[in-house]
Amino acid sequence: MPLTINALAKHYEVSFTPVRTALEQLAEQGLLTKMPNGRLARIEPSEKGATSKLDEAELPTPPRNSYTIIEGDLVDLSLEGESIYLREEATAEKYGLSRSAVRNIFHRLAGSGILDHIPRRGWRLRTFRQDDLDSFCEAREVLELKALDLAQPHLLDADLQTMLASNRLPSSVGEAPVLDNLLHSYFIDKADNFYIKDFFKRHGGYFTMMFRKEAKYRDAAIKAVHEHQDILTALLDKDWRGARKALSCHIRNHRVLSEIWTSR
Repeated sequence: MPLTINALAKHYEVSFTPVRTALEQLAEQGLLTKMPNGRLARIEPSEKGATSKLDEAELPTPPRNSYTIIEGDLVDLSLEGESIYLREEATAEKYGLSRSAVRNIFHRLAGSGILDHIPRRGWRLRTFRQDDLDSFCEAREVLELKALDLAQPHLLDADLQTMLASNRLPSSVGEAPVLDNLLHSYFIDKADNFYIKDFFKRHGGYFTMMFRKEAKYRDAAIKAVHEHQDILTALLDKDWRGARKALSCHIRNHRVLSEIWTSR
């Protein structure tokens, strides 16, 4: 894996900020060096007098995230119109977890709107509804555009270029498009507004999981790649009005993705 902020952020499922901080600290400790082109590279063992084991080290695998796995499975059921009650004991057995661990996960899922806790009946899965999607997109458009306004002075061209390169159109019929949604969390992170972050933390999980699935559908993914490229290109050109317009259109276009799920 290349030592790039984008690649490491994807691998560890975090934003750019902690990756950048970690790389800077590793460079200060002499474990990384900056190349003439500005990229970071690992110091070779011969340069540090280290043992050959360092050269054979592999990038550690991120820990298994049971929350993300269960969340994805439940969103799939929701999109299929399944409004069911979930038992903690059965779920714990299915995923190889303790009942207390499952209860904690269910509480988090309830906080993000995927589950409802019904007194004396347990946990009920939320069913996908078009009016829910419309309402979320309306609120998301207002808040994400505001996040972009607040983030504007803090956007880095290097980050924008990296995200632009990560959204790639297919060069042939048999090749799949590469869709990278990191720009949305990047704007929100750079805006540094507690209440905007809180809205997406509380309500974005369910819909974010659904939007990610568009990458499985070639036409929808290609359309999203085009839209991401339009947003990022406008930002690199300092065309703030064009970037806001492109972002607004992109968010509104997510509403039609429900046609994918209802037509399956």
